[in-house]
Amino acid sequence: MDTLGATVWTTGLSGSGKTTIARELEKQLRARGVKVEILDGDIVRTNLSKGLGFTKEDRDTNIRRIGFVADLLSRNGVIAITAAISPYRSIRDEVREHTERFIEVYVKAPLEVCESRDVKGMYAKARAGEIKGFTGIDDPYEEPENAEVVCETDKETVDQSVAKIVAELERRGHIPAAVSA
Repeated sequence: MDTLGATVWTTGLSGSGKTTIARELEKQLRARGVKVEILDGDIVRTNLSKGLGFTKEDRDTNIRRIGFVADLLSRNGVIAITAAISPYRSIRDEVREHTERFIEVYVKAPLEVCESRDVKGMYAKARAGEIKGFTGIDDPYEEPENAEVVCETDKETVDQSVAKIVAELERRGHIPAAVSA
């Protein structure tokens, strides 16, 4: 199925649900025959951005790389879904400016909820001072001001969040509307 590619840029704190939403969105789009790829922040860091640290400059470089690849994919008819914290508004806005079909999805959850979901114990290590510059603890997360979609993962199910994104993709004509049975 030919689709008008797009970049679905999920942003939010660690533990907010970005990867969970991205995987379910991928599953639902593939079931419709849509070409889709996920660019997960952790996986990109291991492969495309190996060697980068967590300074603001390194984080910005990482986000620029993710944005570049997402734009390449979307220009070629793929729905590129990113799942990266991308904490700084200015770099997200820069990527938006260079990406023709960009949909920002704010995966929103209170810090306490994100900490309760943290199976790796990263928040606890950050609070104990073992990790410096951890987003949401001692490094800022700048919330989007005008995200096209806001998914409040402490108040809605994964399916409800994904339905919002699918509806936005349909509304913009990036994917055809689902056929009702």
